[in-house]
Amino acid sequence: MKPPPSPSALDPFERSPTALEHVAPTPAKKDGHGGTAPPSHRSSAWIWLVVLALAGAGAYFLWPKIAGKKSDTAPASAAGRTGRGPLVTPVVAVKARRGDIGVYFNGLGAVTPIYTVTVKSRVDGQLMSVHYNEGDLVHQGDLLAEIDPRPFQVQLEQAEGQMARDQANLANAQTDLARYETLLTQNAIPEQQLATQRALVAQDQGAVKVDQGQIDAAKLNLVYCQIGAPITGRVGLRLVDPGNIVHATDSNGLLVITQLQPISVIFTIAEDQLQAVLKRFNAGQHLRVEAYDRAMTRKIAQGTLKTIDNQIDPSTATLKLRATFENRDSGLFPNQFVNARLQVEEKHGVTLVPTAAIQRNSQTTYVYLVKPDSTVTVRNITVATAEGSDTEIVSGLAPGDTIVMTGVDKLQEGSKVSAHLEGDKTQKGS
Repeated sequence: MKPPPSPSALDPFERSPTALEHVAPTPAKKDGHGGTAPPSHRSSAWIWLVVLALAGAGAYFLWPKIAGKKSDTAPASAAGRTGRGPLVTPVVAVKARRGDIGVYFNGLGAVTPIYTVTVKSRVDGQLMSVHYNEGDLVHQGDLLAEIDPRPFQVQLEQAEGQMARDQANLANAQTDLARYETLLTQNAIPEQQLATQRALVAQDQGAVKVDQGQIDAAKLNLVYCQIGAPITGRVGLRLVDPGNIVHATDSNGLLVITQLQPISVIFTIAEDQLQAVLKRFNAGQHLRVEAYDRAMTRKIAQGTLKTIDNQIDPSTATLKLRATFENRDSGLFPNQFVNARLQVEEKHGVTLVPTAAIQRNSQTTYVYLVKPDSTVTVRNITVATAEGSDTEIVSGLAPGDTIVMTGVDKLQEGSKVSAHLEGDKTQKGS
């Protein structure tokens, strides 16, 4: 049998404390000079400490690189596991279509009645009664109010009496004239007397005419005591109550009547738009005008252009136009603010796309066109008329082309898409 290894041959890091306790101490060796040689296990321990320190430093510097490689390969591995290839972006698409679109000029306007009448008394007297309610719709000729007629009846009687007296004088003068003419033929009276009698007859005839005028004036005043509606329209608030004395010279009237049917809107357009309007208006075209509310969301009425003002306002470079509306539903009210839209042209058979699908940057206007392979490409376009939610495309698209409307923020040239057509349950590219 081989003898067991000596304790000095064991690695100091491998010996357990128990084994060390039972090993007898080895006598120190003498060197050639009589000194004591150092034990060999101390140098071995230092070597192992240096190796361990180097290994720790290497692990410290190499670990981030190893971890980075693992993280880089993880998505690739995950992508490999999915097996779906390039990323597919879901979008909502629409097709360009062929249709009609109108060219409109917009302007700010106000509803203005064609006729507004302030009804006043044409005679002086006491207001006896009114025959209307505030806000009533009255028709031309309807009785509205009455003025006390008794003073004018008295004037009529006086004029009639004066006329009866003057007619009697005229008749007497005419009888004398006929007698004088007979006497003159007999040379019984001088010719001067006949001439004087003729003048008297003419004077009496003039007096009768004056009396007739006074009678007619008294009768007219009696007519004016009955105040009627001069136009058909809506009555405003009552300005004078019954019992008050009114005068023909009063600045305030008795009431105001405003015509509502038809009614007009006076609006403005820019000076640069005038020639396009004049060209069609002078050609006899009936240009359509639409009235919208203040928020430009609700169409109130539709009418036609009636007239164009004769001068441009130099302070605003705008021109006034008047459009008339039937206003059968009384949707337009006097002095109401409206947005007027004047249609100057109707384009037929043009290419139309939703305005929301059009993209713009500082250089160009473009859309994302969906190709047959379900990828997108940037297509530059030229736009013209925009009306409502549609825009006319002059170049760059044809009817039937599919373009992206929503989801463009995630797209770039060549992106793969799953296009859902608006109003269609099928998907393109899924």
